[in-house]
Amino acid sequence: MTSKDCGSHHSHSSSCNRKIIRRVICPIIIILFIILLVILLVWAILQPSKPRFILQDATVFNFNVSGNPPNLLTSNFQMTLSSRNPNDKIGIYYDRLDVYASYRSQQITFPTSMPTTYQGHKEVNVWSPFVGGYSVPVAPYNALYLDQDHTRGAIMLVLHLDGRVRWKVGSFITGKYHLHVRCPAFINFGNSASGVIVGNNAVKYTLTTTCSVSV
Repeated sequence: MTSKDCGSHHSHSSSCNRKIIRRVICPIIIILFIILLVILLVWAILQPSKPRFILQDATVFNFNVSGNPPNLLTSNFQMTLSSRNPNDKIGIYYDRLDVYASYRSQQITFPTSMPTTYQGHKEVNVWSPFVGGYSVPVAPYNALYLDQDHTRGAIMLVLHLDGRVRWKVGSFITGKYHLHVRCPAFINFGNSASGVIVGNNAVKYTLTTTCSVSV
């Protein structure tokens, strides 16, 4: 049926319009479906793996609980983290990374922004961010445990990396995915042999802790 025929048959105009729409939209849907199917097949064949993080060491410059009652924490750490891309055909863009420390599920330092970077196939990146804060309020019940642990000479912190990543396969780059990394950090203040003095009141503790990664 031509457009002239449609114009001469007003009762069939809506049917003609539907046929024209189907002729335009159906090929587009089929093409999009094929593209999506190819992407899924490539993704399944490549089998992308999450990056692997290791917390190598922590240098403590300052750690002090103050206030009356003691519920303010002043701290300054430098953490050394290594990240390895285990994929041999997939690159990783780290678009945003914020690092901070927590104690008993409460954030006790301000977030520190790390530089954006690209990690190639099988590549290893090393970061050494500073985390801490001056007179950061801590919940009273946590401050009590924190002060007690510090007095005893050992404290368990968790270092967090929170950000966004993209995957690169050839020239194809995916959308952004949320990345969350958790690294347990057991710092033994009370054992002088567990750390190495690296400056005025600064002690470096070797940790070598494997981190959990969720994407």
